[in-house]
Amino acid sequence: MGDARAAGTAAEGLEGYRRELTGYCYRMLGSYAEAEDAVQETLVRAWRSIDRFEGRSALRSWVYRIATNVCLDALASAKRRALPMDLSGPSEGTAVPAPPQDAAVWVGPCPGGDPEAAATTGDSVRLAFIAALQHLPPRQRATLILRDVLGFSAREVADLHGSTVASANSALQRARTTLAARRQVTGGPGDDSLRRVLAERYAAAFSRYDMEELNMLLHVDATLCLPPYAKWMRGVPDIQAWLTGPAIGCLGSRLIPATANGSPAFGQYRPLPDGTGYVPWALQVVEFSGDGITGITAFRDTERLFPLFSLPDRLAADAPTGARA
Repeated sequence: MGDARAAGTAAEGLEGYRRELTGYCYRMLGSYAEAEDAVQETLVRAWRSIDRFEGRSALRSWVYRIATNVCLDALASAKRRALPMDLSGPSEGTAVPAPPQDAAVWVGPCPGGDPEAAATTGDSVRLAFIAALQHLPPRQRATLILRDVLGFSAREVADLHGSTVASANSALQRARTTLAARRQVTGGPGDDSLRRVLAERYAAAFSRYDMEELNMLLHVDATLCLPPYAKWMRGVPDIQAWLTGPAIGCLGSRLIPATANGSPAFGQYRPLPDGTGYVPWALQVVEFSGDGITGITAFRDTERLFPLFSLPDRLAADAPTGARA
């Protein structure tokens, strides 16, 4: 009877873990769509084996063990996801990009902040951090996320992996060392009101195509990358050369606000040649540090991303920047 009651209580609580599991699987896999699939598979496996849950471990640890195994299975045959700067050096802004690469190559954006509570996660869901995680072997990746992001104890992680505490601690130390050598994450400004002002200034400047204002907002070594193209640029001169050269078609765009990976984001819509409206062009994720922009990632897969971010599929001709149609 006790086991049955434990199983019944566990079954009722499984769905409550969906949001935080999505954040975990997203960090593991680097793709929000794959994370959602992994969470669904996790919950299905949990439901099927709920009668074997004996209550000797916490339900959270038990369901994370299942999620970890699901992610490890997915990663066994997958290539490492990345951002363009992980694959090559920066290019000149005047250069036209090579043909796009498959979507499976790239780390993708996550709508909103952390699915559970952005205020408690710092930069652990930002694009640069997600990309850095992909350099870790899958078990080390899981160990670091569980310990440093989700707050699991060394004993809990050891039990989850079926290893010793010493082994779990060793994996964590190796993961931290690797991540420290690669990590180039800068969190947003501590003052949320400042970040909102900067985001509004950026949206207005981009819509006016005001290069002088954009240059004032960009840090001197800011980056702009363009997945699914491998091309990326560093520094104000090359970013400006790109915007006024190969990307001049962005002149007259409208930006609609969103949030991605805990950072301000915008759906970018380019004007139709006949002046009848605007069509999706890119999802821009903009990262700030202090009083300026440190990075812009413009994802071109609008057919998949705009519905995910609840962005409209077209804007009317008179739509202003910052307003939804």
